[in-house]
Amino acid sequence: MTDVKQVAHRYIELWNERAPNRRREMLAANWTNDARYVDPLMSGDGHDGVEALISGVQQKFPDFKFTLIGEPNGFGQHIRFSWGLGPEGADSPIKGTDFAVLSQDGRIKSITGFLDQVPQGA
Repeated sequence: MTDVKQVAHRYIELWNERAPNRRREMLAANWTNDARYVDPLMSGDGHDGVEALISGVQQKFPDFKFTLIGEPNGFGQHIRFSWGLGPEGADSPIKGTDFAVLSQDGRIKSITGFLDQVPQGA
């Protein structure tokens, strides 16, 4: 049985990891080689594509961190969780909800992201 909380926490840790080498290790351990990420603003395929997206977000928002909002939930190989992106200790100005599809071995195969709150100009 998949631990939805663990999958969501590892996902958030990946987006917060600043060391590119460590991000690549995390992707290799927790995402399938052909994984895909897509949201209304960006998409990436495979470990290289996802890593490039994370790097870009970190460059655009260098002082922001991702946090989980609420409790992740799911069934079978589907997980849903919400997150915030903002400065530590403050309400996140950017919020979203992601839907993950996992492979048979519990790694992330795809993420479809929805942006629930994005300030103008972000």
